[in-house]
Amino acid sequence: MMKKKSIPASKPFLILFLCQMISALDVPLDSKLLEELSQPPTITHQSPKDYIVDPRENIVIQCEAKGKPPPSFSWTRNGTHFDIDKDAQVTMKPNSGTLVINIMNGGKAEAYEGVYQCTARNERGAAISNNIVIRPSRSPLWTKEKLEPHQVREGDSLVLHCRPPVGLPPPIIFWMDNAFQRLPQSERVSQGLNGDLYFSNVQPEDTREDYICYARFNHTQTIQQKQPISVKVFSLDSLNDTIAANLSDTDIYGAKPVTERQPVLLTPTGSTSTKVELRGNVLLLECIAAGLPTPVIRWIKEGGELPANRTFFENFKKTLKIIDVSEADSGNYKCIARNTLGSVHHVISVTVKAAPYWITAPRNLVLSPGEDGTLICRANGNPKPSISWLANGVPIAIAPEDPSRKVDGDTIIFSHVQERSSAVYQCNASNEYGYLLANAFVNVLAEPPRILTPANKLYQVIADSPALLDCAYFGSPKPEIEWFKGVKGSILRGNEYVFHDNGTLEIPVAQKDSTGTYTCVARNELGKIQNEVHLEIKDPTMIIKQPEYKVVQRYGQVSFECIIKHDSTLLPTVIWLKDNDELPDDERFLVGKDNLTIMNVTDKDDGTYTCIVNTTLDSVSASAVLTVVAAPPTPAIIYARPNPPFDLELTGQLERSIELSWIPGDENNSPITHFVIEYEDGLHEPGVWHYQTEVPGTQTTVQLKLSPYVNYSFRVVAVNKIGRSQPSEPSEQYLTKSASPDENPANVQGIGSEPDNLVITWESLKGFQSNGPGLQYKVSWRQKDVDDEWTSVIVANVSKYIVSGTPTFVPYEIKVQALNDLGYAPEPSEVIGHSGEDLPMVAPGNVQVHVINSTLAKVHWDPVPLKTVRGHLQGYKVYYWKVQSLSRRSRRHVEKKILTFRGNKTFGMLPGLEPYSSYKLNVRVVNGKGEGPASPDKVFKTPEGVPSSPSYLKITNPTLDSLTLEWGSPTHPNGVLTSYILKFQPINNTHELGPLVEIRIPANESSLILKNLNYSTRYKFYFNAQTSVGSGSQITEEAVTIMDEAGILHPAVVAGKVQPLYPRIRNVTTAAAETYANISWEYEGPDHANFYVEYGVAGSKEDWKKEIVNGSRSFFVLKGLTPGTAYKVRVGAEGLSGFRSSEDVFETGPAMASRQVDIATQGWFIGLMCAVALLILILLIVCFIRRNKGGKYPVKEKEDAHADPEIQPMKEDDGTFGEYRSLESDAEDHKPLKKGSRTPSDRTVKKEDSDDSLVDYGEGVNGQFNEDGSFIGQYSGKKEKEPAEGNESSEAPSPVNAMNSFV
Repeated sequence: MMKKKSIPASKPFLILFLCQMISALDVPLDSKLLEELSQPPTITHQSPKDYIVDPRENIVIQCEAKGKPPPSFSWTRNGTHFDIDKDAQVTMKPNSGTLVINIMNGGKAEAYEGVYQCTARNERGAAISNNIVIRPSRSPLWTKEKLEPHQVREGDSLVLHCRPPVGLPPPIIFWMDNAFQRLPQSERVSQGLNGDLYFSNVQPEDTREDYICYARFNHTQTIQQKQPISVKVFSLDSLNDTIAANLSDTDIYGAKPVTERQPVLLTPTGSTSTKVELRGNVLLLECIAAGLPTPVIRWIKEGGELPANRTFFENFKKTLKIIDVSEADSGNYKCIARNTLGSVHHVISVTVKAAPYWITAPRNLVLSPGEDGTLICRANGNPKPSISWLANGVPIAIAPEDPSRKVDGDTIIFSHVQERSSAVYQCNASNEYGYLLANAFVNVLAEPPRILTPANKLYQVIADSPALLDCAYFGSPKPEIEWFKGVKGSILRGNEYVFHDNGTLEIPVAQKDSTGTYTCVARNELGKIQNEVHLEIKDPTMIIKQPEYKVVQRYGQVSFECIIKHDSTLLPTVIWLKDNDELPDDERFLVGKDNLTIMNVTDKDDGTYTCIVNTTLDSVSASAVLTVVAAPPTPAIIYARPNPPFDLELTGQLERSIELSWIPGDENNSPITHFVIEYEDGLHEPGVWHYQTEVPGTQTTVQLKLSPYVNYSFRVVAVNKIGRSQPSEPSEQYLTKSASPDENPANVQGIGSEPDNLVITWESLKGFQSNGPGLQYKVSWRQKDVDDEWTSVIVANVSKYIVSGTPTFVPYEIKVQALNDLGYAPEPSEVIGHSGEDLPMVAPGNVQVHVINSTLAKVHWDPVPLKTVRGHLQGYKVYYWKVQSLSRRSRRHVEKKILTFRGNKTFGMLPGLEPYSSYKLNVRVVNGKGEGPASPDKVFKTPEGVPSSPSYLKITNPTLDSLTLEWGSPTHPNGVLTSYILKFQPINNTHELGPLVEIRIPANESSLILKNLNYSTRYKFYFNAQTSVGSGSQITEEAVTIMDEAGILHPAVVAGKVQPLYPRIRNVTTAAAETYANISWEYEGPDHANFYVEYGVAGSKEDWKKEIVNGSRSFFVLKGLTPGTAYKVRVGAEGLSGFRSSEDVFETGPAMASRQVDIATQGWFIGLMCAVALLILILLIVCFIRRNKGGKYPVKEKEDAHADPEIQPMKEDDGTFGEYRSLESDAEDHKPLKKGSRTPSDRTVKKEDSDDSLVDYGEGVNGQFNEDGSFIGQYSGKKEKEPAEGNESSEAPSPVNAMNSFV
């Protein structure tokens, strides 16, 4: 943006816009004063250059522009014209260039990939948008791969590769276990920028079988999962056990313990690498090292320092992050990995390139015919961008010739332009990393001067300060500005004035004689205009007695004074601050008119106290310091009100002032805060005491101002914290001399009450303002602008006088002067009044109505001559009423509407009209007396509009293949109905919509039987009416065909009437085990519903049991169920009476035997084996003895006879768990269950059998993954039982929303 000249803050926002336009900036088309100005198009909003869209939603390509006249829009696609009329899926928004591509009704986003560009054109030129590249987002599935288990020795490094599918945009990677918990990361274990999981050294606790990499695609809100990776870490102990089983004792002692290793870089590889980053982007550099102990990473920049405030370390300092990089950040960055055994380093050479960026973007140019100008387009980048120009979207080399235009590289020079030179120019700066495109128009205008500062604006300025008088203007050519003082003054010149380019007149040092009326004149070759403003100079605000430094004892009292003097027309406000902050909220702080008093002072009151005086024009302040010191110990004090002052004495008697002094009474241990002085007027109000003034408690003398013709007596009252004293004895009396009045009546006005009179009113003087006996008023008047003498009359002490026989509504000069027996008050100022108003004489003429659309019309009229208004012109009233509807041809009660247009307007808008109707209107002028005669009635008609929605749509009589639709005509047809449009489509259980069918129905029909429908299918209907103008708003409804001839109705259909479908709970599904069941459902309705689950034994009459669902989840686990029992269940929402789902019935699994255990580990079995071994030993001994005697016993055969296959231990990895698959490979997908499997016969898994089961996470026993590792977005319902041979992949969904909480 061009740097703007400073202008006063009082200037309206409109004037700021105009100054921008004069400085070749955007023309403010919304300004009323500039609504007639033409302007080339300007692009105001457009979609991003690289626009990635959701392939499941409609594509909206933004293109908004403004101009005068409003621009039209066109598009290109891949460099050729895009005819949207030939593509039924593409529409353009009204009065806009924004395209809407309908994907949700059958279109495919891939078919609309390409490069789009919008052109906005009017008679003054054409502006173009950026090239908008449309690409649908992609979230491909993970490629299937065979993952071998990782077996790693303790202390070695390990990298688990993620290798996510390539998506658009790239996915967000994170690692979790099968319990959906984030895997902990540290300096030893961390995720790299590429998504791989790096182990600097593995530990035994790293052993697990569920390292799972997830990829989240934000655009499509989907999450893909890689198959789990198994890692087993062999510790030294386990290795020795293995060695012991296979090697000799000598070999065992040779096994080495875990050895420490110096660092080795896992990524990046080698000693050096390079990286290129673009200016303004975030630079990310990564170093991950292996080693034992775990290495620590440190970063340095060779030959320089890392940039302060832009450098951050992430991922345990393994990642260096520099934001907003520039060319200065290029260089060599070294990462150093170090542990106790050594170090390793890697150098990354960073080069910062730059896409084009603006140095000077071209700015809009507004010129007058014959003027010169330039458009400058300068950009930088790395490499240096090339500059090319276009005119109205066409390369300037092949654009129409313009003799006033000359292109010089990055500059276009215009010489002696004409109106035909108006155009929009485009500057394109591009290099290999991108491009910039800017539109800038050249608008050649020829306009007479306009002054935009309001007429008769009043400026108030403090004396000796600068005064800035505005004269905001516009014209083309640029007008010349002259200033005059007074009505007939000469042109202002000289060093005492400063004339600004924006028309402002500055008086650097305004004095009292600067007060007056100033006239601004603007002229150019097309005309001249002038405007008056007024300047008043005010006296500055001063603190004539400032607060002083005080030292006070603790628990004492202190006061600061702040006495001010200010201009009588300004209202000051006084604010006290303590240490530049508000005073404490403490009743000990008392703020008086001109002082601050602090009672019972404490140490925390120590500080600086400031008195600030503000008016609307200036501000002054003064400060003083308070020091609090310790007070000596004192005996118990009795506090009381002070004794009354005494010995009052009057001295220094003058005609208008006197000095009063007194002696204070005893304070009674509470300091006197102030004295109140009262007076009695023994001449006018004897016995009545009035407040005169008050002074601080430290003051015993006061100078009192007096008024003439008053017999004064004074008394004094002392005040302390306890209360007020009794009044003192009155002073001696003092009678002031009479005098002529000092002031005249205020608020003098002249307003006629009848057409032939002038009522002059004023506020009478009060009491002693008369200054003497015989108060009267001299009332004077004369007709303004007529060479007449003053007419005067003296009236008694009243406040109104009526002048009769005046002409109707003429201006009068009026003044009212007070007088008494001693003379007149000073000469009064004159005010302007008017004699009485009368009703206007004539009606507005030439009333014209322009119908803009079916609900809006614009009415024009000629203004009436001001002399016929006969009063203050307040505006015009337009009466209009509907005569009849053209569609119904029926009349109704006429309801007249009135619109008032203030001031001397000659047109107005009539909103809220009914389409296709006949109206009448008339116009009347209004003054302070009332309305004038009406103009002749003008008849106009509104055109047809689109109808409202049909009044109702009912769907009845459902059969196997038909539905009956009944409807009511629109409440407001807004024209002649031509037909009805019915669209409908089937909806499956996952809310996916089927093909859309459209039927056109004659306008005279009110029902329809739809046949050949699918049985037991839900259909959604869209119904609207049409006139010749177009389609009205639609009404939607849903209904279901019945399941069989018995006429079983869908829950949404009751007795032939379609019940409301929203909100609703549907698809309640259950997955049951022995003692628990996972309940899930689908909810359609308002957000933040609180659900509950009710259940009971099926067929039982017992009350339903109720469980509250935590939060707004759509699943719940019922626990504590009885095995082998049928249950009924339903779901409801809190706060919605009767809002429940249909019932569902499920059966828990039969009671199963406890999990088979390895009897070899049981105590009884070990004991039995020990006994058998002992018995065998005894038998061996006996055998040996007998053998020595010649007898033999077949001991081995007896041992074999004891072998029992039922007690052989099972291997832990021989069992499978429910339907949770191993996901090994395709070859293993269909293997039969291994012998010895401990899977129950009904394929369920008890929760206690597997601690990492998905049962705890809402999936139930049927929860599982797809073969591709992806999650599905809903919870599964019941599934058919699968064969015992292998685990085929099913569509068990995953809680995607739960995933989002981790990333």
